[in-house]
Amino acid sequence: MTESFPQSIKTAVNPGNAAPSPLGSYSHALQVGNLLFISGQGCRNAETGIEAGLTLGPAGEILAYDIEVQTQGVLENLGNVLKAAGLGFTDVVDVTVFLADMADFEKYNKVYSLYFSIAVPPCRTTVQVAKLPGRNFIEIKAIAAFTSAS
Repeated sequence: MTESFPQSIKTAVNPGNAAPSPLGSYSHALQVGNLLFISGQGCRNAETGIEAGLTLGPAGEILAYDIEVQTQGVLENLGNVLKAAGLGFTDVVDVTVFLADMADFEKYNKVYSLYFSIAVPPCRTTVQVAKLPGRNFIEIKAIAAFTSAS
C-alpha cells in the first residue's frame, strides 16, 4: 500500500512570473520540512517562453546552441525559484545536472562555477541524457535546505 504525505506537510513554492510556467503537472518546488525540492529547470525565458542560446533556421529548426547561455538561463530560473522560497544558491545542498551532450561539460561547468563559487559547494551529479523537454540542452534540479538563518 502506498501512503502519501498529508497535504499539510508539503507546501508548493510558486515563483509566479519570475520563472517559466511548468510544461506539465508539477510544482516548481515543494517544501517538505526544512528541505526544498526543486523540479528540473530549463532555460526558457519566463517572459518570452523561448529557450536561451539558440540559433534557429528559417523553419524554426535548431542550427546551433550555446551551452553557456543555456546554463546561465537555467541557473537564473533556478535562482528565481530559490528566491521565491526565501533562499539562495548558498542554501543548495544537492544538484543533479542533465546534459544532452557530455562534450558540453567544461563549458557548462565554467558558468555553473560562477553561481556556486562558495566555500562549501553543493553535492553534484552530472549525467548525459538522450533528450530533454523543449529545446533545452541542459536541465538542473536541486535540493536546498532551510536553516535558522534562512
